[in-house]
Order: sequence, then C-alpha cells, then structure tokens
Amino acid sequence: QKAQLLQYLQITSQTEYCVVFLTAFFANKVEHESRHCNSKGFQRQGSSCFDRVYTANQNCGHAYPTFLAVLWCAGLLCSQAPAAFAGLMYLFVRQKYFVGYLGERTQSTPGYLFGKRIILFLFFMSVAGILNYYLVFFFGSDFEIHIKTITSAISPLLLIP
Repeated sequence: QKAQLLQYLQITSQTEYCVVFLTAFFANKVEHESRHCNSKGFQRQGSSCFDRVYTANQNCGHAYPTFLAVLWCAGLLCSQAPAAFAGLMYLFVRQKYFVGYLGERTQSTPGYLFGKRIILFLFFMSVAGILNYYLVFFFGSDFEIHIKTITSAISPLLLIP
C-alpha cells in the first residue's frame, strides 16, 4: 500500500523539486543584481534593472503557492502524468515570464497569460477529480478512466500559444 502511494506521487514530487530549483535560481538572480547594482549586499533601492529582477522574483514567488496547490490536487485527484506535464510547462512559462520581465515589461505578458491558462487547466483537472469522487460516492459511476483519457489528450494542447 505504502509503496503504491510513493510510486503514484513520484512524478508530481519531481515537478515540485523543479519548482524549488527555479525559485532558488530567481532568488540568486535577485541577489546577483543587488550586489552588481549596489555593491553593498541586498538593498531594495537600486537601479531599474534590480527593481525589475526583484519585482519579477516577487511575482513568481506569489504565484507558486497557488500553482503547487492545483498541481498536487490535479495529480492526486485526477491524473498524475498530465498534471506533471502541465507543471513542467508552467515552470518553463515562468522562466519566460521572468526573462521577459527583465526586458520590456510587455515581453512578460505572453508568459503571464500562458501561465494563467496552465493554472486553469490544472484547476479543471482538480474539479474533474472531485466530481468523479462524488459520482462514485453517490451514484456508483466511476469515470476515472474517461477523465484520464481526456486530460491526457488535452494536455499537449497546452503547447499551443
């Protein structure tokens, strides 16, 4: 029983480790820009380059709790592989957002909008898993195989910009 649960959570856990790595990368970038701009360690006032890096890091950090919640719910309640794929896509999109934010602020908009679409997909996966639970509980109808098939078929569509 315990081995099956660990095996089931493996892919989603690996995606979360990628989140931790990306967050550490963004924090390192903020520290580097702070030292480069001010040469006195971490200070909030600095050049516009530092302000952009700091703001992009804060924006990414504020979005991660929501992302992790829907990632785990979608992986546990619906289907792990499409949830992990969407999670990895979200990390690439956040990287695009971060890099876009360093240039013109309008360059970050595509990454932001793409990230919202991925969060929405994960949210709908979670809702589908919850609805399936109640269908099984109240009516005895299990649509888990159909839901997994649909989410597996839809997840590659996340690649379309």
